[in-house]
Amino acid sequence: MRSTPPPPGRRWDGSLTAVRPRRSLRVAPDGVSWLLRCGQTGRCRDCGNRIEWYHRTNRQPVRLHPHELPTARVPAACRWHVSSGVAYPAGDGTRWCRLPHAAVCPARDASPAMPELVALRRALALNTRRLLDSGAFTPPGAPSGAEAATSTVCRPARPIVQLLYIRYLAAHPVDEIQCVAQARRRHRCSNPLLTPDAPSGTWTLVPATRAHGQLALPTEVMAVYDLSGLPYAEQLRWRAQRCPQHAAAPSAADMAIADWEPFDPLVHHEHIHTRLPTHVRRPGPTARSRKEAWR
Repeated sequence: MRSTPPPPGRRWDGSLTAVRPRRSLRVAPDGVSWLLRCGQTGRCRDCGNRIEWYHRTNRQPVRLHPHELPTARVPAACRWHVSSGVAYPAGDGTRWCRLPHAAVCPARDASPAMPELVALRRALALNTRRLLDSGAFTPPGAPSGAEAATSTVCRPARPIVQLLYIRYLAAHPVDEIQCVAQARRRHRCSNPLLTPDAPSGTWTLVPATRAHGQLALPTEVMAVYDLSGLPYAEQLRWRAQRCPQHAAAPSAADMAIADWEPFDPLVHHEHIHTRLPTHVRRPGPTARSRKEAWR
């Protein structure tokens, strides 16, 4: 029996012998199209379940449940729909809609006004328990065994960062902010933005200002990681959330959106800290507990 030879340009299994070079696609910050940014997957930092990031009309990100639900099961106040990569807080007249993850997040208190979502919330809670039991997810604020036994790192989980004269709320500690560019093996780059060979910012206490027309804040100062003293190119690198290697290669694609959130002192008041963080706080007879470290 004689085997059939493969066609020209292909191997015996049908795959191409030479892969065509792919052009990396990126969305310009001032571009009008948001199509490439739709459906950026991630995990909730509080419960570990999968979510999808979308942008609203005001360019603010919103976390949505990754699956559509029947409109009849979702309260009218929680109905969202996605059109052309932009999320809108309303239904679009169809029998299906999207749901914000915060409404069913098991790490948050359940709302008694939404009994239709109890089953979905219970399923997400079971999945969170599986992730905790397998060690695939660690809730924020839970110290590791070695760290809890020896010393406690005193740092904000979501610091306030000032760059380009704008204050942002970061999603992770300063030394854990990850590059969003695509690595050579087509996965997200694991390098942090804060590297030993790059200039770093400084922690400083600044006035806790408020927007015009808002009520006065209870705190007078707050800790901010200030990057204003860095060169303009370095601030742009932080704003794009890219490591020094991928900042020098602008053709690399983005695997995720930069998770900077414009800081609002009234909305994000729980993340305001009135003293500078320390690198290591050693336990002693007069040291406060970890729960009171940032009160």
